Amino acid sequence: MNKEIDLSVSCYGIVKDLKYDLAILPWGATEPHNLHLPYLTDCILAHEISVDAALLAKERYGVRCMVMPPISMGSQNPGQRELSFCVHTRYETQKAILTDIVASLHMQGIRKLVIVNGHGGNGFKNMIRDLSMDYPDFLIAVSEWFAVLPAKEFFDNPGDHADELETSVMMYYHPELVNLDEAGDGNYKPFASQALREKVAWIPRNWQKVSEDTGIGNPKLATAEKGKRFANAVVEKYALLFSELAGGDIYQ
Repeated sequence: MNKEIDLSVSCYGIVKDLKYDLAILPWGATEPHNLHLPYLTDCILAHEISVDAALLAKERYGVRCMVMPPISMGSQNPGQRELSFCVHTRYETQKAILTDIVASLHMQGIRKLVIVNGHGGNGFKNMIRDLSMDYPDFLIAVSEWFAVLPAKEFFDNPGDHADELETSVMMYYHPELVNLDEAGDGNYKPFASQALREKVAWIPRNWQKVSEDTGIGNPKLATAEKGKRFANAVVEKYALLFSELAGGDIYQ
């Protein structure tokens, strides 16, 4: 797809006379990703997926989306903020950021927003519920791009952080940012509690007790071909979502 069109160019001269059906907000974090991926991996991948999905939505369904700059303020687990240049952003801070974005878009006449989340530690549901009370005519949807489709159908041994999935998709979009020779094995320690492993309950993992290289899952089997296949399948799902949200009533 050709990215040299208005959907991916943040220039007021282009957008000021156009009507947009919805806004797309990539949201990630600033954190280490094993030893071989950039700190902004979650932002980069959420943005690339969003742009490709917006392009496909325009070409296939005639839906015009504005992909906004990614937000790099993510929520971290214990043991992560101690790592060099890892930034933990509190719930209240994230909610304030989202509230200001929604208020700005609402003032401009935009009424639909999709958050494409690239960081598993982020949680937006309660924020969205609150904002739906303050802006009852504003629709906000949220999705984790990496969880749209079952990872096991595309990868040999997926984990959940800087793993084969994230590494493969980064190799597809930005191979210059990946050096697998530098990657750690992504070995990690699961909870000792069987109940916690079975997700009877949830507690945050202490990252420094769980992983030595900040990875969860071995990235060594990653390839650009796997990343392309998964990314393109996710983009297809998002393009359809954008077209359906841009339509009329979301209820039957």
